[in-house]
Amino acid sequence: MLGGRGSGKTFAGAHWLHGLAEASDFTFALVGPALHDVREVMVEGPSGLKAMALGRDRPRWEAGRKRLVWTSGAVAYAFSAEDPDSLRGPQFHGAWADEFCAWREPGRVLSNLRFGLRRGDNPQLVITTTPRPIAALRTLLAEPGTEESRGATHANAANLPKLYLEHLRALYAGTRLEAQEMEGLVVEGEGALFRAEDIAAARGERPEHLERTVVAVDPPITTTGDACGIVAAGRAEGRAYVLADRSIRGLTPLAWARRVVETARMVEADQIVAESNQGGEMVRTVLQQAGCDTPIRLVQATRAKRARAEPVAALYERGKVVHCGRFNALEEELMGLGSEAPGHSPDRADALVWAISQLLLDRSAGPRIRLI
Repeated sequence: MLGGRGSGKTFAGAHWLHGLAEASDFTFALVGPALHDVREVMVEGPSGLKAMALGRDRPRWEAGRKRLVWTSGAVAYAFSAEDPDSLRGPQFHGAWADEFCAWREPGRVLSNLRFGLRRGDNPQLVITTTPRPIAALRTLLAEPGTEESRGATHANAANLPKLYLEHLRALYAGTRLEAQEMEGLVVEGEGALFRAEDIAAARGERPEHLERTVVAVDPPITTTGDACGIVAAGRAEGRAYVLADRSIRGLTPLAWARRVVETARMVEADQIVAESNQGGEMVRTVLQQAGCDTPIRLVQATRAKRARAEPVAALYERGKVVHCGRFNALEEELMGLGSEAPGHSPDRADALVWAISQLLLDRSAGPRIRLI
């Protein structure tokens, strides 16, 4: 769960774990930036585990053994992210990790923790954190099987003091950190092309009429690797409007092709633009097998991703692109372009770059005037 400050992340994590603990005799791990954070925030805090229960059902904290014990027999052991090796050996049915992005060695700690999740039929891990543009988080979000939940500060405003909200706005409103600290989005890292403030400013309404609409596709190499990037966009009066992000992971070629065809019909696309570097004419063939009746244009990537994305990033800076909705996963990939972790493919962002390029940058996409 990624959330802004005060969005209710701690409450959500505590509520999930307490619900399992009071109904079972499971063994859990509690991992925070330091042991002090585990006890004062995750266990004893106003939104912590002890606050989830009242009276006799309230779990008791055993300081000597650094563990929380429920009357059901469930036990949760406290661990500090400052000591990754302390997680070697113990075994758990589940775990709650808090403020993952504040850990000094998030990748190493997470790896050790996950090796310990080997009890029961369905061991689960819940991570609650305010996001930061770190490689460990981007890698985790890109993993198959990771489920994301978002929480913005304003969604929990009824439970927060007015003065606190005013302080947050004074600190972050209008800055590049507003999306991170108040909306729970992963903002751009060092070297990234797309700025958080440009993407925030890009949100707007869909116009009544679009001159041209395309669906761009970045096909995956395998069914278990990268996602299939599928982004729909349209053009009106010199601006590009992002209409939908229907990117998906884990589908066979015919399945993702059907999703592309469905998207094209949904937005009444004039053309499907598909990158052919990884499949050549096979991409056209599988789209036709899926029943595609929209004209298909295959495009070849002859430049690096960053070089292709730079002109599109400039269009965002000039206010030439509008997002007709909230596309959190897509926006995070855009803000990660240029600073992504090695081996991570920004498939949604790639598809968007192709779509915007075809609509606003491709000279063959519209009428040309020749002076004689």
